[in-house]
Amino acid sequence: MNWLYGILINLQFFTIIPVHRKLSMDTVQLKRSVQTFPLIGILQGVLTSTLLYILIEWSPFSTLATAFMLWLFMMVFSGGIHLDGWMDASDAFFSYRDLEKRLQIMSDPRTGAFGVLSVIVLLSGKFLFIYEIVQNVEVATYVIIATIPFLSKSVMGFFLTTIKPSKDEGLAAFFQSAIHRSCIWLYPIYIVLIVMASVLISMESILSVLILIVVTAFVVWYIKRKIVRWFDGITGDVLGASVEGTEVLLWMTVWLLHYFVMG
Repeated sequence: MNWLYGILINLQFFTIIPVHRKLSMDTVQLKRSVQTFPLIGILQGVLTSTLLYILIEWSPFSTLATAFMLWLFMMVFSGGIHLDGWMDASDAFFSYRDLEKRLQIMSDPRTGAFGVLSVIVLLSGKFLFIYEIVQNVEVATYVIIATIPFLSKSVMGFFLTTIKPSKDEGLAAFFQSAIHRSCIWLYPIYIVLIVMASVLISMESILSVLILIVVTAFVVWYIKRKIVRWFDGITGDVLGASVEGTEVLLWMTVWLLHYFVMG
């Protein structure tokens, strides 16, 4: 039951799927929530791949329309919660102000010019990658696409449990008050299971999945240090930005793989 509670909390926080139930947010439930971050990611990935398959195989829509609907679905599914974090973190980072001012900017409900520009670049880049990938879909593509949100949600869980919060209030501090690093001991097991599933579904996908895992590991290694330097820790906005940033990098990786490996 604790595992189910954790999944329901994640659905309530990070998706638009309605959860008509009042959920307790005690230490055990929050721990289960963090442990099941990647499961919410794989749910999103499977739904995205399923939608792509339906649009390609059973609909009359063009490649452009298919790419647009896939792109739109990913935004709608999360309710834009991570995009909000991306914009706020971008406003703070590109202000080039001191740490205290950056944290104030992220707390400001208003969106500045840098936030708007950064989300335009993010979304247009993601749309480009999706459009060109959709033009050359193989069986392996469905597996690879399903892996992307799984890895981005894993990054969110890793940062949440290994980087201190930069302030004493907010979503990140709330979660960290109830969890510790051992919460993510399941993540390597999830990754092994994903690799095994990739082999069973499509042998052609295994190299690409492994490359995505390596890219994700690089993101964790590089961005973790930058987060501490730029923001002196994490906030809910920084976590959201890490999810969006990881996803667009992984989409770009798949796009490049279609040119140089799978093409």
